[in-house]
Amino acid sequence: MKQLLLLLVFLSVTLSIQAQKTNPKYDADLAKKVGADDYGMKSYIFVILKTGTNTSTNKIEVDKVFAGHMTNMNTMVEAGKLVVAGPIGENDKNYRGIFILNESDMEKAKILLATDPAIKAKFLDYDIFPWYGSAALSEYLEASDKVWKVGF
Repeated sequence: MKQLLLLLVFLSVTLSIQAQKTNPKYDADLAKKVGADDYGMKSYIFVILKTGTNTSTNKIEVDKVFAGHMTNMNTMVEAGKLVVAGPIGENDKNYRGIFILNESDMEKAKILLATDPAIKAKFLDYDIFPWYGSAALSEYLEASDKVWKVGF
């Protein structure tokens, strides 16, 4: 009986080891470069931008602040801190866009967000969440910069 139990434990361990597949396409250098864990994932901060409390309709002020918002996003991309950004279509929740920040510390992410002129001027506010996603997200940025024809 003891031998049968040992055999079952051995088979169970063997099967669980075999169930974990090694990726034949694994690139250790790339995984290290992007900060991937063994699953190819990493921690980020997910931000939902939403309408803020500033309701000014002064076109000059609004245009200046949102030009600064775009410049700030470019600055964060160049610093390797912003990996995904984009607007959200019209909705009843006043959501305006998303950021995925290449940051795992919530307080550091809030410091980054505080550099945004649209957030400073309260045209935008945000909800912020820890998020676990593919470590390869930052790799799309190089291709992304090659597909736009007209800038903002």
